Order: sequence, then structure tokens, then C-alpha cells
Amino acid sequence: MYWDVTLVKPLPDYKIYVEIENGKKGVFDLKPYLEKGVFRELKNIYYFNSVGLLFGAVSWPNGQDIAPETLLAEMASSN
Repeated sequence: MYWDVTLVKPLPDYKIYVEIENGKKGVFDLKPYLEKGVFRELKNIYYFNSVGLLFGAVSWPNGQDIAPETLLAEMASSN
């Protein structure tokens, strides 16, 4: 599929900048997720900033991840 994330960068205010293999780029806001289950840990800004990629998916060291479908549906486009 062409939805593998190729770049992710943490931004201020619990947002991430994402580039996807299909050429889409944008900003995804995680604030709506910070009170839900495993995502509560992301409220620690130092942990939030440890975001990375695992097999083409946005993820954090303790297993949190964002489904590609969610990224594509909810990110604010920058192209």
C-alpha cells in the first residue's frame, strides 16, 4: 500500500507533522486522544516527543500507534 509513513516529527501542542509514501503531507492533532486509554501516557511531552516510525507506522516506545486510516482521514493537509 501507499500509506506507509516516511517521516514524522513532533510539533508543539501535541501535534505531529507526517509525510506519507503516497505524497500526502500534513499535521495530525493528538490532543483529542490524550484522555483515551494508552494515549494518556503521551501527555508527558518528553515521551510524546519520542515519536518515531515502526514498519511505516507512527508509534511510540511503549506501543502506542496511530492507524494509517486515521492519519489520512484526520490530518490537516499541507499540500
